[in-house]
Amino acid sequence: MPLLNPDILKQEEETDVLVASDLYQLVVFNDDFNTFEDVIQWLVEICDHAPIQAEQCAILIHYTGKCSVKSGEYDDLKPRASALLDRGLSVEIQ
Repeated sequence: MPLLNPDILKQEEETDVLVASDLYQLVVFNDDFNTFEDVIQWLVEICDHAPIQAEQCAILIHYTGKCSVKSGEYDDLKPRASALLDRGLSVEIQ
């Protein structure tokens, strides 16, 4: 019976852990002023969404009152929030 080398059997896995507290959410709120087309266009341009993703977010914003459209570091979300605010959207970084 062959002997097993314990060094071969023992392997360690390293995992990078992302701390959730370091991430913020860019939330867009529903309003009665901006069109679906405008919101979709701005999410594509400003938040780097794919058109289908932007459309899904616009639908969620309309029917639920809000949607988290982007997550990330505060310094990344701040200029995006400002750009959306400049276009008349109601946004908040949470």
